[in-house]
Amino acid sequence: MKNKSKITISKIYTKAGDSGTTHLVGGQKLPKDNIRIEAYGMVDELNSVIGGCREKIHSLFEEYSELKSLHNILLRVQNELFTLGSVLATLPEDIHPKMQRITKKHITKLESEIDKANDDLSVLKSFVLPGGSELNVWLHLARSVCRRAERRCVTLSHKSEIDNHIVIYLNRLSDALFVWSRWVNFISGADEELWGRES
Repeated sequence: MKNKSKITISKIYTKAGDSGTTHLVGGQKLPKDNIRIEAYGMVDELNSVIGGCREKIHSLFEEYSELKSLHNILLRVQNELFTLGSVLATLPEDIHPKMQRITKKHITKLESEIDKANDDLSVLKSFVLPGGSELNVWLHLARSVCRRAERRCVTLSHKSEIDNHIVIYLNRLSDALFVWSRWVNFISGADEELWGRES
């Protein structure tokens, strides 16, 4: 994927945030523990974990070539999360009409990918425990961070207007990560760990 961005970042530290504040895209100064900052910070955390998932998948290419499709999907998701985070970092009144956003087409694409992966899987008869393979655990970690980001965005939505596609996208992405965690165990032949209630 070619980088079409015209952004230039030459200086990494500015010391502007040393007082515990940061600026939104529109220039507004907020404390770093503001719920809006928390929300897009958690989306950034999610993006990092998905990067870990991609690196683990890459190490398995020779053994399981079927995983290449998921690697490509997750790269797209990382770009979409960056877009989502930039929207969260912008107040509604500062959103430019040409600004990239998460839309219904992104959600529909995820749903199609969920259905495709799920077609290979057996019907669940209990809750699944993370495990069976390292990649499965990575994807479950991403799923749980995604749920946390979703919860923070819901909290933000009670205090400020946000695009409703953001919460829906994160909700669908967490479902996708769950299905993909099962799918990678299926592809690699790893055992699926099911929750067994104590008697």
